[in-house]
Order: sequence, then structure tokens, then C-alpha cells
Amino acid sequence: MTTQILIAGFGGQGVLFAGKFIAYKGLVEGKELSWLPSYGPEMRGGTANCSVILSDEPVGSPIVSEPDVLMVMNLPSLDKYENAAVKGASIFVDSTLIGRKVVRDDVKAFYIPATQMAIDAGVPTLANMIMVGKMLKETGVLSFENTVETLKKIVSAKRAELLDMNIKALEAGYNYKG
Repeated sequence: MTTQILIAGFGGQGVLFAGKFIAYKGLVEGKELSWLPSYGPEMRGGTANCSVILSDEPVGSPIVSEPDVLMVMNLPSLDKYENAAVKGASIFVDSTLIGRKVVRDDVKAFYIPATQMAIDAGVPTLANMIMVGKMLKETGVLSFENTVETLKKIVSAKRAELLDMNIKALEAGYNYKG
């Protein structure tokens, strides 16, 4: 079983960190994987995306051209990648920043007001992890177990104060009923 995940948004929205978390979580769960961040000089404010492939077998290519899971944090990303998703894909949309619905009817769309939820929770920079929490819940591609241990491995020591906030953001997304 192979799952191709594409996360896209503006630079600074934590797209690469979200991908890193998913990849490391896959590693913890014994998956074969690939993590490929993509950003340019526009890192802060321009577009960024991250491809993660999780598989039971070695991954041949790190490129995700037809995602099974698409997580979009801004409208340009939805516009660019919606049609690339495979039939039956799960598309996760930050509905705070994206005013339109997914046009396709052959995919499952989830609308999470992640940016507003993050602002309301006092962690405005963690909409990415709210989205990841919802993705974990709805796809089952990875378990929610051991998320704290995974976060401890990827949140740097100099940012240790963000560990609890990341955990709360993941839980908020996982428990979101929208």
C-alpha cells in the first residue's frame, strides 16, 4: 500500500514542518517513505509545497504528481493541485483562507477553518498541525498514537516551548467535527 501526500501553501505556513512530521511519523510506524520539500526564494510569503510518500515497499521516486491526499493552505494551491489529485483522493482545505469549495465530485473534501481555530486557540502559526490532525483522523494512513513522541523528535530543543502547542493543535484537528 502506497499513499502519496501533497501539502501546499504559502511559505511560512508550516507546510514543510507538517510534511516533516508526517514523514517522521511514518518512519516511527515502520513505513518506507520519501519526504521532498519544495520552495524557492519566495519561502516567506510565496508558495511552498511538500511531497510525502508512505509505503509498505521501497519508494522509487520522491515526486508526487497524483496525490491520494492533498492538503491545501491557500487558494493558489487549491487552484493548482485540485485536478492533480487521484479519483477518490481526500482533499483537506483550510476554509479560513480558501473561500471556494472543491469543484470535483469524485474526491472527498474536508473543510477545516484551521487558521481561525489556531488564532482562537492562541497559536496562530499552527494551522498546519490542525490540518495534519484532521488528515490523520480521516485517512487512517497513520495512527494518532505516539504523536507526542514523534513531535519530541522533530521540535528542536530551542523551540521546546512549542511542543505542547503542537500537541494541542494536532488534537484540535483530530477532534474537529466539521
